[in-house]
Amino acid sequence: MRKIVIVDAPSNLGLRPPAPGTVPGCHKLAGALREQRIVQRLRAFEGGVVVPPRYDRGDWREGDGVFNADALATYTRKLADRIEGHVREDYFTLVLGGDCSIQLGASLALRRLGRYGLAALDGSADFRHTGNARPDEIGAAAGEELALATGRGQDDLTDLEGLRPYLRDEDVRLFGLRDGDEDLAELAELKIPTATVGQLREWGVAEMAGAVLQTLAIPQLDGFWVHLDADVLDPAVMPAVDSQEPDGLLPDELTTLLGTLVRSERCVGLNVTVYDPDRDPDGTAGALLADIVVGAFTA
Repeated sequence: MRKIVIVDAPSNLGLRPPAPGTVPGCHKLAGALREQRIVQRLRAFEGGVVVPPRYDRGDWREGDGVFNADALATYTRKLADRIEGHVREDYFTLVLGGDCSIQLGASLALRRLGRYGLAALDGSADFRHTGNARPDEIGAAAGEELALATGRGQDDLTDLEGLRPYLRDEDVRLFGLRDGDEDLAELAELKIPTATVGQLREWGVAEMAGAVLQTLAIPQLDGFWVHLDADVLDPAVMPAVDSQEPDGLLPDELTTLLGTLVRSERCVGLNVTVYDPDRDPDGTAGALLADIVVGAFTA
């Protein structure tokens, strides 16, 4: 097994409150997966915790841009520092989130180091930006992180350290979008490759993943990162997410897809996001998620 280091990134800064006066529970993801002994099962090294700022939207109102933007910018730099150090030391870096906005930390870290790709396993593209949404629809970075990472959005998040874009459009690959996803047309126009759930099943998960993997193993790229959003799974098996969309991947399909990617020598890291223990009182969804991640490395 590869030399894996696990870093906790318990940030919920990019999600809207699930109810007035509450905060999103995905900041408990890392603790829940640790309860499933993910560190021991992967024989991983400890990378510590990158502590996020407090979740506080203050007097933010719809139309003000991304909420928690200052805190997100600060956290993205801190997380990037940690990830960059581990990648330089040739560890495979497994980051336990957190919401999807933690992907910005990985993308910034790798942009500092060179040119890297991204394979995103997500039920949605997280590609909302001012070019395809009204200003009052912008706000939650967890639904906008791919747009932000590719340079679409406000400068204080898209151009940290003058490194916009952290990812080039042509270096992004998306897996697991639902077949009717509203962003598919724009992504096709931008030539960002996508593999929907239906396409993965039509062509075969392992075969599609292997074919896409070859496109990431090109000399122009120094490697690639994998972003996993738990909502890529069907809500029948993964109800503990903030946005449930039917017709998602099943556990065996995700294990095969994820395993094909993370076992590549070109893959330098993985982040796991959006699973919310508050929505999983008996812990069964968390146990499943831990089994999938462990299985991807050990199958």
